[in-house]
Amino acid sequence: MSLKRIGVLNGPNLNLLGRREPRHYGTQTLAEIEALLLSRAGAAGAALIFFQSNDEGEIVDWVQANTDRVDAWLVNAAALTHTSVALRDALAGSARPFVEVHLSNVFAREPFRHTSLLSDLAVGVIAGFRASSYLFGLEALVEHLGARGETGADVAE
Repeated sequence: MSLKRIGVLNGPNLNLLGRREPRHYGTQTLAEIEALLLSRAGAAGAALIFFQSNDEGEIVDWVQANTDRVDAWLVNAAALTHTSVALRDALAGSARPFVEVHLSNVFAREPFRHTSLLSDLAVGVIAGFRASSYLFGLEALVEHLGARGETGADVAE
């Protein structure tokens, strides 16, 4: 089995997880969520690279710079989900499948959060399970890559 390389992309304000609106996002920090993902990745046959930024341009640059290093993306674009045509275009341009994840149930929140500029391009969307949304997304993405017969990217660590 080839190792699947997955880029885990986190958007604005996710660096504040654990202390920002815990009723929506839970109490786990982004570092704790990344540790959970890493603990599952090996058994799932995946290697992960992580990125978080509050800057849309940095996020787009990271996707462009890392497209050749990954087979797929696990994306929590946070507020950029609802606003960023630039991120949508970068993900589409990467020609890599991705799963969109959200910690909160965006469909049970403010109406502006009900619209995603990414979801029609995504393999799937998982929302509302807090940190487990990432774990479910990772599992679904690895399964999707396996079903497609994808092989790991040739990456020098």
